[in-house]
Amino acid sequence: MPQTPSPQPAVSPFASPLFKRVWLASILSNFGGLIQSVGAAWLMTALTSSSQMVALVQASTALPLMLLSLLSGAMADNLERRTVMLAAQFFMLVTSLLLTWCAWAGWLTPWILLAFTFAIGCGTAIHAPAWQASVADMVPRAALPRAVAYNSMGFNIARSVGPALGGFIVAAAGAGCAFMVNTVSYVALILVLLRWRPAPRSGGAGREPLARAMAAGIRYAAMSPNMRLVLLRAALFGGVGSIMLALMPLIARDLVVGGPTIFGLLLGAFGVGAVAGALSTGRLSARLSTEAMVRTGAALMAVGCAGVALGGYMIVCVMAVAAAGAGWVMSLSTFNVTIQLSTPRWVAARALALYQMSAFGGMAAGSWLFGLLAEHEGVATALLAAAAGQVAVLLLGVILPIVDVGDDNLDPLGSWREPEVAVPIEPRSGPIVISIEYRVDPHDANAFVEAMGERRRIRLRDGARGWTLMRDLGDPALWIERYHVATWADYVRHNLRRTLADTENGDRLRLLHRGDWPPTVHRMLERPAGAHHGADATDVRTLSDAMTDPSRSS
Repeated sequence: MPQTPSPQPAVSPFASPLFKRVWLASILSNFGGLIQSVGAAWLMTALTSSSQMVALVQASTALPLMLLSLLSGAMADNLERRTVMLAAQFFMLVTSLLLTWCAWAGWLTPWILLAFTFAIGCGTAIHAPAWQASVADMVPRAALPRAVAYNSMGFNIARSVGPALGGFIVAAAGAGCAFMVNTVSYVALILVLLRWRPAPRSGGAGREPLARAMAAGIRYAAMSPNMRLVLLRAALFGGVGSIMLALMPLIARDLVVGGPTIFGLLLGAFGVGAVAGALSTGRLSARLSTEAMVRTGAALMAVGCAGVALGGYMIVCVMAVAAAGAGWVMSLSTFNVTIQLSTPRWVAARALALYQMSAFGGMAAGSWLFGLLAEHEGVATALLAAAAGQVAVLLLGVILPIVDVGDDNLDPLGSWREPEVAVPIEPRSGPIVISIEYRVDPHDANAFVEAMGERRRIRLRDGARGWTLMRDLGDPALWIERYHVATWADYVRHNLRRTLADTENGDRLRLLHRGDWPPTVHRMLERPAGAHHGADATDVRTLSDAMTDPSRSS
């Protein structure tokens, strides 16, 4: 059963002036985005009577977050994150301006509108991993849970007022005016980002090719059991929970029998509930386990969906929508914090991108499926199905609970130095084969193999391939760990990715090693048979910094 975490001292992220400025500018941008969403969703109801097309407005915004997040996460981990965020903001500003022009010119059709919302979603997909990964660079680790919750709260402060304001704008001046407001809303965040001067990153092994960087992010998630579970649960929760926002225009039109103003008020109620959920998340997370937080969010979403389907009165619908909003932000912010606290900085944006892919991929699929169900069986039936789905998600936590994140220090170990090499080598040289020889008392063999199981996970997580552990048949005390990487630059990255939390495993292996010297490390450049005999004598750059700790330079 998950253990209740001990209370941690409160640290305010607003002690960071940079976080405060970006947070405030983001709220303004969120206001514009939500007003634009109201305009797009309501305009779609005017352009077509299809429930599926209305639901696709939500899906078209969420789909890019599934398709592009990993690419944008790799970009954010390899490039300056501020630059990535600025590029995304400028792209969305231009796209929103074009959408405004088309709306005022009367050129929009359902599919053209979806194309624009998809494009704006692409900008969001590029921006989000860089922004979320930057939060941990702006605030101390102890303030990170509150910073993530405040980000959710900031968005939902905008959601509590923005949709209602959007409804009034659409009713009074049309969707084109709502799109124009969104265009202007990007300016404040762009100005703040232009003034931000982030600290330069350490050189390391240089930029990683994007394809290889994306593969590294996937590999890290695959070798992190709790992260895999968070991604699964986020996808399921997002898929089932997406119905409330996806079908909100139809809830306003068909169940409450209202217009754009009622639509905006319902979205505002969702936002008010989400703000309440964000404010309570900090206090509840100090008392409840991660799993309990996620289950609470799922329960609130189930109550909200059932309440809207069965309520029949405006006040009941408002209260149910608010409950759903609280559950929505409570679960999603818990997923987000869990991902951020369990990943080191070198892969943070990619980890968050994978989380976005899971959550928003689930939302896109859920929006489409529940749109189909609503079109054939009615909105109320779809909502009841979603309520049952959230109960199933809640019960899944009994079988697959999310483990609380500990206090592991994921800062870089920082003690590794590139070893001296006798053969000239350059960063792209490879493959590089590594073998490490240990001498282990046969009585400690089981403990050694167990420790090596964790070492295997760390190696593969950080980029090693083809990891094997061998025991010498003629000398039972001799064990050889072997793996390879594609290039020397990948070998350097592999070692620089080691965290302080990994030292426990290294210390355990060194205690089990019985040799007079530290474990012997061999680094070899694999050469195919028939390779040119003079290749080693070519004029290439040699990497020859001193190796300070042979036992860790592996």
